[in-house]
Amino acid sequence: MNKRRRMIGVVTSNKMTKSVVVKIPHSYRHPLYKKVIHTSRAIMAHDDFDCQMGDQVQLVESRPISKRISWVVEKVIKKEEKTITVDASVEIEPAPVEIEEVVEAINEEQPVAVVPVEAEDTDSVEENAGDTA
Repeated sequence: MNKRRRMIGVVTSNKMTKSVVVKIPHSYRHPLYKKVIHTSRAIMAHDDFDCQMGDQVQLVESRPISKRISWVVEKVIKKEEKTITVDASVEIEPAPVEIEEVVEAINEEQPVAVVPVEAEDTDSVEENAGDTA
């Protein structure tokens, strides 16, 4: 292995072509107050691996490629897993269904075809449902 410096960080931006911004965290203890201080710095690096945001990468020092880029992504240590988050504040209302069709289909053990009902019919369905309860 050569004497070049190597750092491990997380990709925070990949909006440039062939370049990424990597956040390098650093923690140290304050000499007087003994409190652990967490800092980080952003380093721009040349990227040939097509890194995505959230990937953990290892950087290696290189010759200056441009004014702000003197690091190169050496390898991708861990890929970011894609997860889908659902906003809890958004409420999804189910499409109204004719109750009689559902009851008949259950009695006959046939698959139910769910067809949305127009807004005028939903008021009568809700009123009828309230009367039977």
